[in-house]
Amino acid sequence: MAKKQVKEIVEELLRDFLAENGYELYNVEFIKEGRDWFLRVYVDKLQNKDESWISTEDCEKVSRFLSEKLDETDPIPQNYYLEVSSPGLDRALLKEEHYIRFTGEHVEVKLYEPVDGRKRIEGILEGLKDETVLVTDEQNKTWKLPLRQIAKTKLAVVF
Repeated sequence: MAKKQVKEIVEELLRDFLAENGYELYNVEFIKEGRDWFLRVYVDKLQNKDESWISTEDCEKVSRFLSEKLDETDPIPQNYYLEVSSPGLDRALLKEEHYIRFTGEHVEVKLYEPVDGRKRIEGILEGLKDETVLVTDEQNKTWKLPLRQIAKTKLAVVF
């Protein structure tokens, strides 16, 4: 089964449940590792819901619901392992909404091609404007990085 189809199935099965419980679907991965398939579902609390992060109990609640729905409908023909978790502290920013939500946070950006000799920029996410990500580094330089040039952006954990 195509990975995109699996993602759409999971989104459909979870849509109402997540909304009713104050969660959001952050990402879905359906990947093969060795001989095994893994359905990884990343959930978070709705932004602005409150200041807390999603808990283990929240993930368990989503996992039980989704597992039951997948067992009932059996939409995925091959065997797989279901994993439900938070996106983590160093979560990837995958959608434009993520860039908006995490404006003001410390990020690490990896680029496909170097910009001014650098393929990695770390700093404060200043926002997203016209499909361009703005990041201010420690030298107070603001980088304007087109989304199409970004290989990966993730929150940077600073100690």
